[in-house]
Amino acid sequence: MNLVKRTLTAAVLLGGLFAIIQYAPDWVFFLFGAAFVLAALLEFYNLVGKKDLRPQKALGTVIAVLVLLTFYFRTIPLDGALCAGILVAGFYYVATINFPEKLAFFPASFATTLIGVFYVAFPLGFLFRIRLEQGPFYLYFLAGIVFLGDTGAFFIGKPFGRHKMTPIASPNKSWEGSAGGFLFAVGGALLARFLLLPSVPFATAVLTAIVVHAAAQVSDPLESLFKRAVGVKDSSNSLPGHGGFLDRIDSLILAGPLFYFIVKLFWK
Repeated sequence: MNLVKRTLTAAVLLGGLFAIIQYAPDWVFFLFGAAFVLAALLEFYNLVGKKDLRPQKALGTVIAVLVLLTFYFRTIPLDGALCAGILVAGFYYVATINFPEKLAFFPASFATTLIGVFYVAFPLGFLFRIRLEQGPFYLYFLAGIVFLGDTGAFFIGKPFGRHKMTPIASPNKSWEGSAGGFLFAVGGALLARFLLLPSVPFATAVLTAIVVHAAAQVSDPLESLFKRAVGVKDSSNSLPGHGGFLDRIDSLILAGPLFYFIVKLFWK
């Protein structure tokens, strides 16, 4: 691993993300975030495509855009966008499956195209709602839980990890690292609370960190299963030293929506 390359990439990404999250107008944040999500979606399609499942990238991208727009324009109903997406997919496949040779690939193609939307675009759309409804500090709070938790899992698991947690999905992950991840996630939540959201009760911050980081620890190896199934280490090489776009946000796929609903339903 090229540490210099990895550090430079991280610095550029973090600096750009901070500027956009903190200062950019809502529409700029949405466009930037949507581009990131769509890049991750295309990486997902490339992964499953290696198994000759033939997801339709253009179709999936159109449906994903429909779904993402509902998180920015609240007047567009999500259920309506989902129904429209399935309708579009139906028209597309009925029109294009016009030879017997294509029929054999139809079930896998149809399923993986839609699964990509529901697995990548739909859950990550809740990050837009967090920023639009709650503000940037809440995104930093989520980042403190997820990314500091990942850091703790790495630094504790690497020297002390003895018991494999997910040997098939992520062979390097250990229960010792997992425990370290929870400690760092709680620390990240308390630091964000102290600096940014002091009105959040101490116990609420701790419990939120534990629950959300648990989801992140499932979300990461879930994405890894797709990579292991096709025999690759990273979803792509788009980000030097960091793999692909999907690799960078895999923990947020489950953790982001959970955090949104915890804040919406339980934080007072």
